[in-house]
Amino acid sequence: MEERKLALKVDDKDNVATIFANGIINGTEVEIRDKKGDCEPVNVIGDVPYGHKIAVRDIQMGEPIMKYGERIGAASADIRKGEYVHIHNMVAMRGRGDL
Repeated sequence: MEERKLALKVDDKDNVATIFANGIINGTEVEIRDKKGDCEPVNVIGDVPYGHKIAVRDIQMGEPIMKYGERIGAASADIRKGEYVHIHNMVAMRGRGDL
């Protein structure tokens, strides 16, 4: 039996999920799970390290990035569902002092 590759969406407001699997490369199918137990398969866009984020839906440039129900940044480019969300397409809001 093949091991399931999981990504967890912690809060209903979240538009990203955290990967809890190793070896996630472009095109890998992961199962996004939420706290209600709902599951949705999605193909990952990009190579995503363990503990990093993917988009659970399309996110428009400028839109807040939500994780754990909190705004952690903003999209610096359009982000597709399943795409790796990190410093290449997100501006972090924590510790900036100007917000």
